[in-house]
Order: sequence, then structure tokens, then C-alpha cells
Amino acid sequence: MGNSRVTVREIARLAGVSVATVSRVSNGTGQVSEEMRRRVLDAIEKYGYRPDHLGRALAARRHGALGLVFPGLSGPYFTELIQGFESEAVPARASVHILCTHLREDSDDQVLEMARRVDGVAVVGGTISDPALLRLAEMVPVVVLAGRGPETVPSVSVDNGPAMARLTRHLLVDHGLRDLAFVGNPDGSPDVSERWAGFRDAHRELGLHPPTEPVRVAMQQPDGVLAAERLLTGGAAPQAVVCANDEIALGVLVGALGRGLRVPEDLVITGFDDAPMAALVAPPLTTVRQPIRDLAAEAARLILTAVDAPGAATPDSIVLPTEFVVRRSCGCPAESPNGGTGK
Repeated sequence: MGNSRVTVREIARLAGVSVATVSRVSNGTGQVSEEMRRRVLDAIEKYGYRPDHLGRALAARRHGALGLVFPGLSGPYFTELIQGFESEAVPARASVHILCTHLREDSDDQVLEMARRVDGVAVVGGTISDPALLRLAEMVPVVVLAGRGPETVPSVSVDNGPAMARLTRHLLVDHGLRDLAFVGNPDGSPDVSERWAGFRDAHRELGLHPPTEPVRVAMQQPDGVLAAERLLTGGAAPQAVVCANDEIALGVLVGALGRGLRVPEDLVITGFDDAPMAALVAPPLTTVRQPIRDLAAEAARLILTAVDAPGAATPDSIVLPTEFVVRRSCGCPAESPNGGTGK
């Protein structure tokens, strides 16, 4: 039976190496020869040494925690982000502290206060102001998640604009549609802003005039129902509704079916994210699949690298690819993960 009171100095003496070598072996960091590594591991196994992570954190002035800042927590998107972030934080023995600002006026102050209790922070794009992000970056390593911040703050995002442009071209070219409405609010959301830009770019590339304004609603399913009421009541309805995310699209679908419209025969509906429900509704939803968990995992890796190696070079921005998923809500007969116009 091992002795839990064995210290790192005793293991170093028994293995005939330095304390730093024991630390590198037990943490899995740095360069250590195979012979030294074996001696340290043999001593650790024989004497039952367990690193004191709390003491090490205190000595290094670390908290053993990372911060994750959201505007809110509703919907599957944020659940996926949390799971992706924890997939990197937990193996690194870092707890995750979540702060939901709910767009409160004191959001900046809340996040700066959180920075005093964590080693690094990932902030969803558009959640706090750029000046607050810069102040935050002076306190701890910071990564903007699903958006862009000031140039000096690293970010992890997806190719929102090109992905939405591809989806829009599919409707305009492959289906010959012309009257398209975009539903989502670009104000305050970098993701939606880029998707709105991609939607408009696809029109311009084909010599068409895009809508001048989106239908501005929030990002949850009930907001999609409200958007359907606005679009489908009174005047002529559009041929297609291009939604900023799947939750809005599912709400528009509910609203359209509730008015007796057939999808896609009477109205085409598309989304963005590829949430689990997108493939389960009738008709299944044409959408853009983004790697939500990978997005958050990459942000966590950037932060952990910055915490472990202060001053090390890090990428200014990482852009992850998306995948166009064609299903029946756009009028195509069957699902195709790479269908439609690819250019």
C-alpha cells in the first residue's frame, strides 16, 4: 500500500533525479529521457506518490478553473458548447465556471469579476464589449468563442458567411427561388451578422437584389413562431425562409404548418447548426452542420496552452469548417451531407 504522504522531493531523491524532472513526468510536460521517465514512474508506483494538485495550483498562483461566458443557456447549442469545453478542461483537472450575462447592463463588470477566480476565460462573441475584452485579456488568457473580438484577442469560429452563401445559392440556383426572407437579428451576434452577410453576398454574386433588412427576432423556437406570424400574415409570403439557426427554423416550421401550409411545396425553410431535432421533424430540415463541440474544445485548448506556457505564440484566429446538409425542407428528395451547389 502506498503512502499518500510521500512528497515530490522524496520521489526525486529515490529516483535520483531533480524535483523538476518528477514534476515534468507527473504532469506529462517537457522533455525527459526515457530512462529518467522510467525511474520516476517506478518510484511513483512503488511508493504511491500522488501529486498535490491543489498545492501546486496555489504555488503557481492558479485556481484550477476556467471561465465560460454566455449570454444565456437556453437551447441545445449552449449544451453542446459546454460539453465540448469540458471535454478539454476536465482531463486537465480544471473545473468550469459558467457565467450567463443575460445581456445585463453590468455584463462587463460581471466578467471582469469572474476573471479573479479563474485561470482563463472563453467569451461567446458579442456577449461583452470590446473594451471589456481587452481589459479581461490583461488579467487572464482570453478566447472569443463563436465570434470575433479585437485583433489582439484570439478567437475560434466557423465559416458562417461562406456556409450561408452556399445554402442560399442552393435555393437560388438549384431550386430557382427568388423571394427569400432571412430571419435572425445580426445586431449583437457576430455569427448572425456573418450569416446575414453571406445570404446577401449569394444574391449579389448572381446579379440579384437581396432583401434590405432581415426579419429581426431572437434565436429561440418561440421567436421563430413569431417570425412566421409576421411573414405569413397579410401580404404575399416569401418562397423561402432562411433562418439564422435551427431553433428559429423549427419555430417557423410550426407556424407554417399551423396555418395549413405545406413545407416545402408552399414554403421552403432552412436553418443553421444541425441541432438533433433538425433530422427528426417532418419534413427534415435542410441546414448547415457546424462542429459545436469542436468549437468549444478548441477554445479550451487555446486557453490551457496559454495558461501552461505564458507568452507562447498562439493563433490569432481559428476558423473551423462547416458541412451543408440537404434534407427535404428545401424541396430536395432525400438527405445529402454535401448536396446542392458547392461553389
